[in-house]
Amino acid sequence: MAIEKGARFEVSFDYAFPNGLMMMGEVAPDTDYQSGKQIIDERTGKRQWKISAADPAEVKANRASFEVKFCADVQPVPETPELAPGTGVRMVELEGLAAEPRVKGQGEYKFLGYVFWASGFKAVKSGSGSGSSSAKAARADAGADSSAKAA
Repeated sequence: MAIEKGARFEVSFDYAFPNGLMMMGEVAPDTDYQSGKQIIDERTGKRQWKISAADPAEVKANRASFEVKFCADVQPVPETPELAPGTGVRMVELEGLAAEPRVKGQGEYKFLGYVFWASGFKAVKSGSGSGSSSAKAARADAGADSSAKAA
C-alpha cells in the first residue's frame, strides 16, 4: 500500500475549521496509560501535548468535541484570552496543522474521523472568529466561480 497507516496530511487551519476552534481547559502532557510518562512522538522525536477542543461548525454532538495533539519540545502556550475568565475556554488558531484519518465509532456505527496534530498556537486576529480574511475571500471567490459556472 502506498499510504501507510498513521499517515498525517498537512491541512490549512481555515480549511479544517472555517468557524474557528475553541480550546476547552489547559494544555496537558500526553501520557502513557501504563507508565504515566509523557509520550515522545516517534516521527518527530518531540514530546506530545494535548488539548480538548470543540469545533463550532460541527452539527453532530459526538463529533464536535475532540482532542488535538501537539508535538513540541516545550509546552505550547495559547496567546488568546479566555472568553470568560476562569473557564479555560478560548478561541485558538493552530499552526503546523495535520490530519491523520482514523476509523471512529463502534460496531455498525463507524465513521471516518481525524486525529489533528499541530506544532503550536498562532495569535487569533481580533474580530475574526472564523479564520483569516484572505481565506474567507478565497472561499467567497470559489463560491462565486462555481455559481457563475452553474448559471
